Amino acid sequence: MKAIVKVRPEPGGTDILDVEMPVCGPNDALVKMDVVSICGTDVHIYNWDKWARNAIKPPLIYGHEFSGTVVEVGKNIDYLNEGDSVSGECHIYCGHCQQCKLGNAHICENLTAFGVSTPGVFCEYQALPAQNLWVNDPKIPKEYLSLQDPLGNAVHTVFSTDVTGRNVAILGCGPIGLMAIAVAKAAGAAQVVAVGHKNEYRMDLAKKVGADHVLRAGDDFEKISKELTGGVGMDAVFEITGNPSAVLTGMRMARKGGTLALLGIFNEPVTIELNDNVIFKCLDIKGIYGRRIWDTWILTTGLLKSGKLNLDPIITHRFKFDDFLKGMETMVGGNSGKIIIDI
Repeated sequence: MKAIVKVRPEPGGTDILDVEMPVCGPNDALVKMDVVSICGTDVHIYNWDKWARNAIKPPLIYGHEFSGTVVEVGKNIDYLNEGDSVSGECHIYCGHCQQCKLGNAHICENLTAFGVSTPGVFCEYQALPAQNLWVNDPKIPKEYLSLQDPLGNAVHTVFSTDVTGRNVAILGCGPIGLMAIAVAKAAGAAQVVAVGHKNEYRMDLAKKVGADHVLRAGDDFEKISKELTGGVGMDAVFEITGNPSAVLTGMRMARKGGTLALLGIFNEPVTIELNDNVIFKCLDIKGIYGRRIWDTWILTTGLLKSGKLNLDPIITHRFKFDDFLKGMETMVGGNSGKIIIDI
């Protein structure tokens, strides 16, 4: 079968190769991939940045966002059937550590991830742990099925606090930031302020998915936040860039007693003056990682079935499998939203 493999430990370093078919283990399901989508994590692997150099051991089939069809079920599995339409939770959890027992499998003490720790889904077929597969609701538009992993990140972040009737800011207009805008609007936020940087393409997408205001580099974010909220500041700020300077921006945009939720992954330490920015204003800071398993998936399915989420503007490019490298270069270039690949 064909697979997209990180072959060489260098920027790019990716080839489309013929590899052996995976074997379905007793606790697995063999899935025929229908559609995959490119994530920021895949860009890190492709670019071979500091995180990738520490986390990835080539050769590796990468990719973790997909929708597909079950073609074989392991002998120990009785809750999946051949022909099921599935997507997947990429975080592989043990089920027996303290965090798993507490209902926090997304921060399992023994967490791994397919497409990072084990072979991923940028291929024609993959054997995946059955416990990680989510049977898709037939009422969800097919073009959205491979987006449930990143959409779940946005749902987890936005639903970490109450946004109904509240003023919220979303820092970052990448694909997950755009999804967070749509989720916040669907959840009933009074107004959603998107903060981009210099990427006019993505800031235009932010408007299309429902941002009430879009701020850019050079704007006085704190001043505008107060002007839009009667001098108070934002009830909730969601940081989705991983840019160290955005943390201070978020703290200053948030009101006293407000919430700052951090989803972005940082490549360097962040230094913050805590007294004025956190302690004296009683700012509630939340760390967000992945998706709650399976709470977030249930919420995500409900939102998608409601018809309140319009993700069409976010899906900006679609490529055939053999043109994957063109898709990746488009993603790296920045003038795109979500890119999906037909297998």
